[in-house]
Amino acid sequence: MLEKGYVQVYTGNGKGKTTAMMGLTLRATGAGLHVYIGQFLKSMEYSEVMAIKTHLPNVKIEQYGEGCAIGRNVTPEDTKAAAKGMEKAMQAMLSGKYSIVVLDEANVAVHLGLLGVESVLELISKKPENVELVLTGRYAAPEVVAAADLVSEMRDIKHYYNAGIMARDGIER
Repeated sequence: MLEKGYVQVYTGNGKGKTTAMMGLTLRATGAGLHVYIGQFLKSMEYSEVMAIKTHLPNVKIEQYGEGCAIGRNVTPEDTKAAAKGMEKAMQAMLSGKYSIVVLDEANVAVHLGLLGVESVLELISKKPENVELVLTGRYAAPEVVAAADLVSEMRDIKHYYNAGIMARDGIER
């Protein structure tokens, strides 16, 4: 376990938030730490999910999405999935099993109204001293930024997506 854990936020419009969190996960498992990842808004078996399930036994990953909620109206099922994810993340954080707890795309879930910012702030306030809590996703609420110990903003300067290049297996998904 960690002696002291902090709250990290990876946000911004640029590529790399989930990638940075996955790099932290890989580093942590190399040090023998256990990691819990709850992915909000996601339900596909992305490459990182398959890699974790195949190669990283110290990592538990669960998804709390009903398909991509971005660009469509949010449904009651989306809200229920997000609430379930927050409940599971709280359980994981308080279980004593994990040194690092990640809520991937939690910031977007708050932005879309699937989670209240109050529930994220409650999670932060209940974080045990020896757990690192990581929140990813665009649109981090100012209250979450204020409560965090580390905030990194990925800024989109140039991206080949703008030239029509779609997400590629092993690179963006």
